[in-house]
Amino acid sequence: MELISKMMFALLLFASCSSDDTFNISKASSLQPAVEITSRLTLELSTDKALYAPGQTISFSVKGNLPAGATVRYRHGADVVEEQPLSGSTWTWTAPSQDFTGYLVDIYTKNGSGETVYGTIAVDVSSDWNRFPRYGFVATYDKSKTQKTIDAEMALLNRYHINGVQFYDWHYAHHQPYTPDAVYTDIANREIDADVVRRYISAQHGYGMKSMFYNLCYGALDNAAQNGVKDQWYLYKDQSHSKKDCLNMSSDWKSDIYLTDPNNTDWQKYLAAQNKDVYEHFDFDGYHIDQVGDRGTVYDFYGNTVNLPSGFANFIKAMKQAEPGKRLVMNAVANYGQLNIANTGDVDFLYSELWGGESQFADLLSILNQNRSYRPGAGQVYAAYMDYECNDKSEFNTPGVLLTDAVMFAIGADHLELGDHMLCHEYFPNSHLAMSDDLKSQLVCYYDFFTAYEDLLRVEGQQNDDDIYTTSSDVTIANWPPRLGTVTAYTKTVDDKKVVNLLNFVNANSLSWRDLKGDMPGPQQIDGLTLAVKAGNVKRIWVASPDCYGGVAQELHFEKNGDRVVFTVPMLKYWSMIVIEQ
Repeated sequence: MELISKMMFALLLFASCSSDDTFNISKASSLQPAVEITSRLTLELSTDKALYAPGQTISFSVKGNLPAGATVRYRHGADVVEEQPLSGSTWTWTAPSQDFTGYLVDIYTKNGSGETVYGTIAVDVSSDWNRFPRYGFVATYDKSKTQKTIDAEMALLNRYHINGVQFYDWHYAHHQPYTPDAVYTDIANREIDADVVRRYISAQHGYGMKSMFYNLCYGALDNAAQNGVKDQWYLYKDQSHSKKDCLNMSSDWKSDIYLTDPNNTDWQKYLAAQNKDVYEHFDFDGYHIDQVGDRGTVYDFYGNTVNLPSGFANFIKAMKQAEPGKRLVMNAVANYGQLNIANTGDVDFLYSELWGGESQFADLLSILNQNRSYRPGAGQVYAAYMDYECNDKSEFNTPGVLLTDAVMFAIGADHLELGDHMLCHEYFPNSHLAMSDDLKSQLVCYYDFFTAYEDLLRVEGQQNDDDIYTTSSDVTIANWPPRLGTVTAYTKTVDDKKVVNLLNFVNANSLSWRDLKGDMPGPQQIDGLTLAVKAGNVKRIWVASPDCYGGVAQELHFEKNGDRVVFTVPMLKYWSMIVIEQ
């Protein structure tokens, strides 16, 4: 059936051409890029911030030997905003006036009619992190975190353009996060050095990142009564308040965690006062609020059924009222309570922790669209733990991570995964899996790409399901959702641009983003993929990919044929983005 449809498509293309301008498939397949690009990515670029306000000075540095005739170029999409000869290892550029816009900066030389790219880096010009959040974390604060270690970790997060950091389990107790002790223990009896926490915050602020302290919205330890927590504030599993709702922790931890009622105004006032102590002693920018998902039927002290999602919203509003100048983010476990969280309007963006019930690649877009309906324009972050069952391995599976990031980034969602290590578990200090050097370097390209093209990737646009045809007999193009053995096309229109994200599932072995066993195979690279896409009056077509040329845009020659435009994508590995400017 697929072969027949391709033959019919080829005949229709031929038949629709006039005798004066005959077009055939072989001609389409021989279309070459307008400018031939080669890459020798030998230069390492860096910037002094994770994001910049419009008009702010951006400082760049480069490591490596600059080639003769090197030029630095600043691009928005495929448009060259500015370029200048480059002779030194440091330079500056003034951020353009357009807010919430990404740019790709590359160093290149001209090579006859072509170009050679030697290094690239993205720049995010955004006055606030909340539009395009790129969220990271830290989870260990003992004396092993020397200033040198902290500086190296935060420099790496800055290179990934991480613009906000969650401080996981930094606190003394859930009901008493601040303690005056210089060194104390967290719930797992890990050592926490308060000065390490402060030095992390200082380093992050130096890069323009937000520092967010983590805590549950409703947690108390078994000694909480000594600190003024009342029995009337808890959640109960029965109507006679004889059994508190509880999270059972390991026996070598300080305590189990008993859940309080986030609706209870006295609890809200109590924790707001505790948070005031936090803000007075640590320069945190805000509060990352956690929950643990659907608890089934739970009751307050008086036997009334508790509506937890409503309680989340009430809790958020109380925290905002107590500290209006501080930022808030709240986790929605399996997206539980997200409607109520979003409707407060008081969280900087929407954050969803995904599990087995949301394990398919198709779920990523479904949840994103659902959350956009709750709060249009809000940024989306997914906490999604890769290789979760790889207990017998020491490294992440690079193909699984890159395919998952490709899909998340292509649809416009951030992936919480990077910190003082890479996340593989909901208990953030768990670091039994490490990134290979290859994964580290490839993720630099992915986060550059996600940042440079943020105002195409992360703007909602209008999803488009027009059929996309190919003349390749061994490649099937399928519209979203992903299908095994195909190239999936996620297409949307943003202003006058048709954005086609091609995601390579040809060699994939699963439609789950989790890659539980770490066995997702590497992709089958596809070269010279000729496509026909429905389009109006086309001004320009260009392609870019995090998998080649450091993400630099490459303009493509094209032929118009009826209501379709035909062009050839030079290469598809994991992900290529085609932009048709109409």
